[in-house]
Amino acid sequence: MPKVVSAVEGAEVVFRLADPEHALGGVRLWQELGLTAEQLEFKPVEYGWELRLPRPSVHRMEYLFDVAGTGTMIDPTNPRVVGGAFGEHSWLPLPGYVEPGWLSVEPVGSTVTPLPVDRTPVGAIDVQVWAPDGIAPGFELPLLLSHDGTEFAAYARLTQYVGAMVATGELPPLRLALIRPGSRNLWYAANPDYATALTRRVLPAVTASYKSRRPVLMGASLGALAALYAEWNHPGTFSGLFLQSGSFFTLENDPQEADFEYYAEVTEFVSRVLRATRPPSRPAVAMTAGTPEENVHNNRVMAAHLAELGLDVTFDETPDMHNFTAWRDVLDPSLTSLLQRVWT
Repeated sequence: MPKVVSAVEGAEVVFRLADPEHALGGVRLWQELGLTAEQLEFKPVEYGWELRLPRPSVHRMEYLFDVAGTGTMIDPTNPRVVGGAFGEHSWLPLPGYVEPGWLSVEPVGSTVTPLPVDRTPVGAIDVQVWAPDGIAPGFELPLLLSHDGTEFAAYARLTQYVGAMVATGELPPLRLALIRPGSRNLWYAANPDYATALTRRVLPAVTASYKSRRPVLMGASLGALAALYAEWNHPGTFSGLFLQSGSFFTLENDPQEADFEYYAEVTEFVSRVLRATRPPSRPAVAMTAGTPEENVHNNRVMAAHLAELGLDVTFDETPDMHNFTAWRDVLDPSLTSLLQRVWT
């Protein structure tokens, strides 16, 4: 009898769940790789349930078991678990996957300080500022701002990344503003009130407390869209944009997103950008997306168009999906090289 352990076995990924009495009504695999429903049903075997899949074209795979009558659960045989905005997922590394080296680097000493910003057009915005120890707030440093900042710190280790990059000298000392979203979909989906709040309230509040230069704004998914929207409508605010897996939906290529409540606002803005013949400003731009992601095409289109408009754009693809670990794994070199371009 094989060990009841999920694993990569040659050209297959094999998922196993112990249930020798077959008390469970059935098991399916939850995944984001776009596999068909027929491929996801476990088969009953002697020790319980088993599913064999051809090894997918990603370098790591997040998944859950969907047990009939119980709901989803992490894989009890797999100690690899990753957190995310929608809960914990099990994950398997596939051949060739290596975690970023900076995860094991001792970061510089730092402090995270709350800096709430009240009375904005969208209400109060929760901001936290990461700053290296021993540098007075009045000493000017470059500034990085992150949409979904608290989630990026928790699930993509963003504060570890900046602390490690400063410790190794890859980046100069900097400050990082972590912006927590309130009504995320409403704020980030091409919302002019949020763009005004960000550029006219949040950024001035941070720079009033911490002397700053050449701010760079980063975001993923709708956070990437909101970053581009803010700079497009308030040109010259940011010196650089780091856009990961942006929700750059178009009517032609993304009809599957039509049920999203702010689909019209998003597609109208994206269409306006793609029709533009000159940009309102020229920030340096770095973009990333997962090659298997559903929205990789609209990211490719957006990157190509911004480059055609004369912006300094890099676009990197990674064999992973739409999740915080995928975004974490390309911070270096993608974000590192952007910040070096902007700040040196």
